[in-house]
Amino acid sequence: MRASASTRARQSVAVLILELAHIGEAIPTLSGDRKHILWLDYDGLLEKSHLDDLTLGASYLSVGSIILITVDVEPSEKSDDPEEWRQHFIDETGDYFSPKWKLSDFALSKLPKRHVEVLNHAIKAGLAGRTGVEFIPMFNFLYQDGLQMLTLGGMIGTPTEARQVKASGLSSTMYFRDSFKTPPCVIRIPKLTRKERQYLDGFMPSKDRWVPKAFELDPELVMAYRDVYRFCPTYAELML
Repeated sequence: MRASASTRARQSVAVLILELAHIGEAIPTLSGDRKHILWLDYDGLLEKSHLDDLTLGASYLSVGSIILITVDVEPSEKSDDPEEWRQHFIDETGDYFSPKWKLSDFALSKLPKRHVEVLNHAIKAGLAGRTGVEFIPMFNFLYQDGLQMLTLGGMIGTPTEARQVKASGLSSTMYFRDSFKTPPCVIRIPKLTRKERQYLDGFMPSKDRWVPKAFELDPELVMAYRDVYRFCPTYAELML
């Protein structure tokens, strides 16, 4: 049986990306006639190459495409020395480093905001030469995955796409962010056993200040779980 044209196209794109040494080589090959989702998922601290990839993506992606980036916003061994972080930003962010930033702006609690500002500048730099095209912020998540991680992104579009996003149901969700000046959506997942989670799910969405009777759980954690329970995956072991 011969593969369909669409299947062959997907396979050819997959092979192309696998053959390329770096995502930066794949981005210019993306078709300008198709919409894409480009997720730059980096397992490490922010580097200059990450910003270059982000800028390149913003300059090449077609209108209606989504671009996201994920980076660590803390080291594997926490350092509370603002000077170390300030030097890291000087070394890696280049022209995106703001001379207005003081040493106190690199305290651990302020690092997510510094990362958001730099990543936003990198996206805008990629759009600088594109007439009538803008970046439409949509997501800005802060969460713990061993280390504190930041994932932000949005759509490459025109005022038409901006109006469509604003009019969609997405704009009314608790995790939507139409401006990176708004604090990120913080994802907090309480540590639960499978039985505890099944119990909680039976009462979701719960009322404010509701707490389970079967076990103890802080009301704030209950509310945090209420916000994300629909999106939490469920894992199971299967014998095949």
